[in-house]
Amino acid sequence: MNNSKEPIEKASIWQVAKAVFWAFLGIRKKSDLDHDAERITPLQVVIGGLIGATIFVVSILMLVKLITS
Repeated sequence: MNNSKEPIEKASIWQVAKAVFWAFLGIRKKSDLDHDAERITPLQVVIGGLIGATIFVVSILMLVKLITS
């Protein structure tokens, strides 16, 4: 954690997307996890997770439709 008094900037959309992607795969470095824990808020994780899950489900549905048609 950052022990200084400087405000910590929030994570960008791409940083949240990258963190959620690696979390879906279950592969994370400890240093990346610590870095993300300082910058990503729980709300960003929830929203990113919902968007990631939606993209995953829609992709699977499209793949099934493509294969079965």
